[in-house]
Amino acid sequence: MAGHATPQLSALKWSSQLAITSPIRTPKLPGDKILLPQSALEQLLAAAPVAEEGGGGGVDSAYNTATTSSLSSTFDPFNPHTFAAEAQARAAAASGLRARQPQLPHPLTFRITNPGTGRAVYAGIREFSAEEGQVSLSSFLREALGLEDSAGGGKDNGGEGATMDIDSSSNAATVTVDVQQLPKGTYVRLRPLEAGYESEDWKALLERHLRENFTTLTIGEILTIPRGRNRYFKFLVDKASPEGSGICIVDTDLEVDMEPLNEEQARETLRRQVEKASIDTKAKKGSSLGGVISSDQDISGRVARGEYVDYELRDWNSPKGIQLQLEAADGAELDIFVSPLTPYQRSRPRSDEHVFGDMSSSSFKSIKLDPSTPEFTDAETLYISVHAFLPPGDENDSNTVDYVLRISEASSDYSTDQATTSADHDPEETQCKNCLQWVPKRTLFLHENFCLRNNIFCPKCQNVFQKSSSEWQNHWHCEHDESFGNDISSKERHDSVFHESHFCPNCDYEASNLPSLAHHRTTRCPSRLILCQFCHLVVPQQSETDPDMNDPEVLLSGLAPHEVVDGGRTTECHLCSKIIRLREMKTHLRHHDLERLSRPPPSICRNENCGRTVKPPSSTANASRSSLLGLCTICFGPLYTDTHDPEGKALKRRIERRYLSQMLTGCGKSWCHNEYCKTGHPRSSSTTNLPTSSKEILQITKPLLDAITLTPASNKSTAPFYFCADETSQQRRLVGELIAAEGLYDISWCLAALEAAGGDLEKAREWLNGWAPKKNETRAT
Repeated sequence: MAGHATPQLSALKWSSQLAITSPIRTPKLPGDKILLPQSALEQLLAAAPVAEEGGGGGVDSAYNTATTSSLSSTFDPFNPHTFAAEAQARAAAASGLRARQPQLPHPLTFRITNPGTGRAVYAGIREFSAEEGQVSLSSFLREALGLEDSAGGGKDNGGEGATMDIDSSSNAATVTVDVQQLPKGTYVRLRPLEAGYESEDWKALLERHLRENFTTLTIGEILTIPRGRNRYFKFLVDKASPEGSGICIVDTDLEVDMEPLNEEQARETLRRQVEKASIDTKAKKGSSLGGVISSDQDISGRVARGEYVDYELRDWNSPKGIQLQLEAADGAELDIFVSPLTPYQRSRPRSDEHVFGDMSSSSFKSIKLDPSTPEFTDAETLYISVHAFLPPGDENDSNTVDYVLRISEASSDYSTDQATTSADHDPEETQCKNCLQWVPKRTLFLHENFCLRNNIFCPKCQNVFQKSSSEWQNHWHCEHDESFGNDISSKERHDSVFHESHFCPNCDYEASNLPSLAHHRTTRCPSRLILCQFCHLVVPQQSETDPDMNDPEVLLSGLAPHEVVDGGRTTECHLCSKIIRLREMKTHLRHHDLERLSRPPPSICRNENCGRTVKPPSSTANASRSSLLGLCTICFGPLYTDTHDPEGKALKRRIERRYLSQMLTGCGKSWCHNEYCKTGHPRSSSTTNLPTSSKEILQITKPLLDAITLTPASNKSTAPFYFCADETSQQRRLVGELIAAEGLYDISWCLAALEAAGGDLEKAREWLNGWAPKKNETRAT
């Protein structure tokens, strides 16, 4: 049957002329996806090859199968309500009927042709939900067919006329849709349309974009891959294998090769790569290079207007927190921004995209960071950026600003200068009411005369200025907040940052000020880059097809919209082999962990040379006796008898005889290490000599026998036994003791792991890690 599958699938023939649905009425379709009407599915099923379920074998074989096994999935011989369906299925099998089902190929691919231009492109089906006689195309397919300007009856200009144009299909452009199966692609060559693309930039994005949005690739078409921040990678599909006009990229391993479009582009790409690997271009303009820094360090640097100096602080996780202080030279105004590098924050801090920042008008900036806040969850490092504001219209300003960046451990308390200064003054001094300086009482009159003529006191900011100075002439206070400054440029900068609207460059969000925009871009902006914990790619947190940020599933899961969709894929739990969604795997494994911590320790055989566990006892008397002794069924087997022995005296005599047999004649096994066996004693760790007479042996075994309790009213016997065991069990015991000597797990769990793993040491360690609680490990409440 497998050899005839391909001819049957290739025999599917179907073609139709369909009008293009207006772009206004077309849902957002990704990649090469189309929507066809329901009638198209019915026509495809009618044209598809028909296959018989159950294969050949004739009527007799079908009837024999029906009489030996159930033909209905719900049949239960103990449930009379299922007899009717089973009887009907067996009657159909006995009469030779077969279920005939049309077989559609997977995936279903189509060739779409524009009759007006002759251009053609391949596509995959999304749904059969379009209106009758119409086909909905994605924007990629419209552009490939040259239908961007004319498809679907024109643009929506509002009013009734626009509605009539949309509803009318007589003026809509038509395309020819043919079903055509494409071969599975094994190789594709792409050519970038711009220079400077690097493999670490486009590889992950290309893989994800093709997997989520495309079923086919058409030779000669242009792929546009979004890369965030309204930027795109554009590639020309130049060549594919198997050769042809297109390939299918579903359920196949596709090798991707990237070649420059021409020699000039190759030289430009190489030049950019060399420039990036050489000295930072910012150094040519005068800014410092930045780089990796450490705590308890003072960093001196300079930054040009409109530029950033980026630092990385890796040893930031101090229990008291980190204090960042930035001091600009000559009273200049600089900004400091901080963003932790986490799975949900991947960008360098900028004025419109940062987690923490200080953009005040002061030349001295200070930020205290607390590692216990949610923003630092799973943080790898801290990104710190120093920025010099460039006023609008001063793009040619090449001046630099010197600064000192101090990084230290945050102190728990802050001393107030005013509390100390008021107590440290001389009693003969008094405070001037104009400039607030402390002067001797005897010169206060002269000081006040001079001070009132030349100085002026600002009651809002408590600063003193010379009346004739430019600082006082340009001194300002914001009417909306507590900010102030001493020049016009600082006022313009403050208004621009805190009191002007700013638009997000990646969405239609309008922020009331720049800090609000930065908060939006680091929290709810769809284009915020995240490291997806399921596909392990750096992607925008929300695409056009992902759920909304306010979707209940997104809010309850605590995941990004992309992760909610990507986490919907399933995988097999490595512990219980159940099929679990990726986004639910963490909770599922937590349940396993709680179960692991709640499991009682397994019972191991009381034979010191055995490495088996003791199974729960059955209802028989000898099984109960075995449970009281704490022996496994293998070790208890030689002691078994069917005689009535309520007090266990006969059992103790059999145990005594076994000890005598071991120590007088031995077991004769070369692997034995039993110290109570004549054969194994020389290889054991015992330093005493084994007795050779029966009298001495009975004296040694008497304490072992006296410790055995067999009465049901008593607790389970804890007396050890020293019987010879088989080689496998004895080796497991030795290996289990070696694992237990590491101090992580109890001996009972080590033996249970070896038994579950069949003696494989590596698998036993995996079993311990997944199922056994460690020593001193308790369940968290």
